[in-house]
Amino acid sequence: MKSGNFTGTETYVLDQELSQIVNVSMALEMPLLLKGEPGTGKTRLAHAVAEGLGMDLIVLNVKSSMKLVDALYHYDTLTRLNDSRFGDSRRDVSNIEEYIRMGKIGQAFTSDRRMVLLIDEIDKADTDFQDDMLDVLDQMEFDITEIDKRVKAEHRPVIIITSNSKKDLSDPFLGRCNFHHIAFPDKELMQRIVDVHFPGINRTLAVNAINMFYRLRALPNIEKKPATRELINWIRALETDPGFNIDELLSGRVPFPGILFKRSEDLKKAKSFSL
Repeated sequence: MKSGNFTGTETYVLDQELSQIVNVSMALEMPLLLKGEPGTGKTRLAHAVAEGLGMDLIVLNVKSSMKLVDALYHYDTLTRLNDSRFGDSRRDVSNIEEYIRMGKIGQAFTSDRRMVLLIDEIDKADTDFQDDMLDVLDQMEFDITEIDKRVKAEHRPVIIITSNSKKDLSDPFLGRCNFHHIAFPDKELMQRIVDVHFPGINRTLAVNAINMFYRLRALPNIEKKPATRELINWIRALETDPGFNIDELLSGRVPFPGILFKRSEDLKKAKSFSL
């Protein structure tokens, strides 16, 4: 099943290369694996695809201790035990299926509409989880062993997987995904992003704020570089502060550096920065 063409939304600006790989992945019905530094919009892309194509979004936040079955379904043995002990439930205790709850992948498979399934931070999981998950996503089915039932996907979801590269992914995993590295936006793309968030912004403010932002990102030995969301929040603060004057930026002063930098040592460097 193919979806419409995704070109972004009113609040999510992307370049042509990213738009193309999103649409190719949907057409080929293959998972799209995204890498890139924090703040480049990996997770936000899945929300934008769902919004842009009028689809619902299901988010699986991967944890290091997670087992694949947790993402597929959950057998609520505790509730069943309580129901059998106290006998005040409307559920049929002898029917195990009444105590099966779908996990995030199970919800995407059993939905009566095609969904966007975001599998966020897959690199937190171990290799077995990664490879077994892709087996399920390839076959679009899984078994519920407690009731000897096979769940088959009603509609193949649009699958977007993110990784922060904290752990290497296996070759079989990589081979079964399309891949895109989201580079940090250049100044031209960042200007488009700022324009989307601040229609009618003073052009001098926008240009100088963006230039200052990129100079600050280039400071040596920064542990956590400010991302797009920090820039947006910073510009919002500059616009709303009645005491702010554009001359502060032109002179090299950095107003509200704590909006851009969230680590103590980084903040010290920013405060000592001058053009």
